[in-house]
Amino acid sequence: MSGQSSRVTSNPKGAYTRAEFLGTKVVYQIYVRSFNDSNGDGIGDLPGITQRLDYLQKLGVDYLWLTPFFVSPQHDNGYDVADYRNVEPLFGTMADFNELSAEAKKHGIKLMLDMVFNHTSTEHPWFQRALSGDPQYLAYYTFVDGNPNTPPTNWKSKFGGSAWEWVPTLHKWYLHLFDASQADLNWDNPSVRAELADIVSFWHNKGVDGFRFDVVNLISKPDVFEDDAIGDGRRFYTDGPHVHEYLQELVKRGGIDGLMTVGEMSSTSIENCIRYSNPADHELAMTFSFHHLKVDYLNGDKWSLKEPDIGKLRELLKSWQEQITAGGGWNALFWANHDQPRPNSRFGDTEHYWEMSSKLLAVTAHLLRGTPYIYQGEELGMTNAGFTNITQYRDVESLNYFKILQDRGCSPKEALHIISERSRDNGRTPVQWDASKTAGFTSGTPWIGIPDNHTIINAAAEVGDPDSIFSFYQKLIVLRKTHPVISEGDVCFIDSAGEKVIAYERTLDSCCVRVFANFSDQKVRCAPKAEIDGSDVLIGNYPNTVTDADALILRPFEARAFIWE
Repeated sequence: MSGQSSRVTSNPKGAYTRAEFLGTKVVYQIYVRSFNDSNGDGIGDLPGITQRLDYLQKLGVDYLWLTPFFVSPQHDNGYDVADYRNVEPLFGTMADFNELSAEAKKHGIKLMLDMVFNHTSTEHPWFQRALSGDPQYLAYYTFVDGNPNTPPTNWKSKFGGSAWEWVPTLHKWYLHLFDASQADLNWDNPSVRAELADIVSFWHNKGVDGFRFDVVNLISKPDVFEDDAIGDGRRFYTDGPHVHEYLQELVKRGGIDGLMTVGEMSSTSIENCIRYSNPADHELAMTFSFHHLKVDYLNGDKWSLKEPDIGKLRELLKSWQEQITAGGGWNALFWANHDQPRPNSRFGDTEHYWEMSSKLLAVTAHLLRGTPYIYQGEELGMTNAGFTNITQYRDVESLNYFKILQDRGCSPKEALHIISERSRDNGRTPVQWDASKTAGFTSGTPWIGIPDNHTIINAAAEVGDPDSIFSFYQKLIVLRKTHPVISEGDVCFIDSAGEKVIAYERTLDSCCVRVFANFSDQKVRCAPKAEIDGSDVLIGNYPNTVTDADALILRPFEARAFIWE
């Protein structure tokens, strides 16, 4: 066993330790557009969430992370905000939000809002005033003088092409690390920082208890813009020069220190994530990092497929878990979100071991040190979309890359296969509530197609089944809330369990939990039998434990956790 857990106080009043607060909580992400449609227009909305609160309470989650529902032209599905203080009519009204907030609290659930503060929509009034030449609002963004033929740097947008857009009427370029319709804010301007802190306060005063900050480690840009001779420019602005002080200011002025806050971190480092999430620095409660979700990228290219490297996955989980623990930071635990394929389709075998794959991933994440995030439908075992024609896709990135991949030499069939594995739409199909034609999501025509397997994989079939994936998630949530070793304990990885086995132990005082997860479709001998002697089974996705004379045997995609109390 690896010793006692360090309990670092994060509440400024000292009323609880950080592990007691964060370690017992579970967050459920709702992609509003695809969760539940209340009015038959085929698009999910805020009243639709309110209608499903009984389901979410039954699952046992503590917070709902809602993707942006603010006024937006929807060029990037709401991550291009034109008004941070009002609700996009597609998703409802402020009265609908108020009702959702009040009803969620009655169900013992708090709300976490998604704040997109690296950039705004070019339709935001601030940017429109900048385009009119107003010097006050020109200073809200990163505008650079130049000529139309030469961008200020060779930096590339995350969505492809130059990160700079020319404005002929101003004879200036503006920076957009994402789409050209998403202009980067100038965080070096104190007025911008004050505006954003006021927005956080606005929602906090409306009863919001948590915030997720989109690509927040990109907000601080360098003092001098220069070409990147070896990359796409990200090394100059990722975890930038003033990012920590700006986050501290936002948290203090916004009045959100000690709340459930998480930052999405692009291409970040462990060292920076320790600083972002160490309570002594008063920045964020935890961070999202994505290194573990790139282990199936060939040569680091999202659009080049390879089998997941489970050894690499194990090493990444080990380094982030152990080093952040040692540094006093905190992890967000997740396999999926609205930008990722479904994890059971990605890391498992949904054709032969759908149920076991889905439960394996749940065990592996939920028993780690940190705060688990469930992406909508994950608790049902929802899979990739299974679309067979490019016309079924809606994601602009997927549609662009279908053409780009063919330009690189892929046949249409090959390009479609790659899209089917990587598209963000895999995680954006509607939640499968029942086996009806539109899966209980809408009474109208859904904005995107529904996977054929919704007739089998759906909430109506699972909620009352004690052996279902839904019930398995319920059990994992209860374990986190009832066993301090899971919510508060230290973590140490077991390195000799097998090539495609991820194994670790959690320890707190005299209590120990050991977890073994077989990420393969083969039976494996994974640990000496002595390593589980004297234990009780905490949870597993097969009904019994199998051993031979010397070792623990794991069946295909088996996950098993043992506890000594």
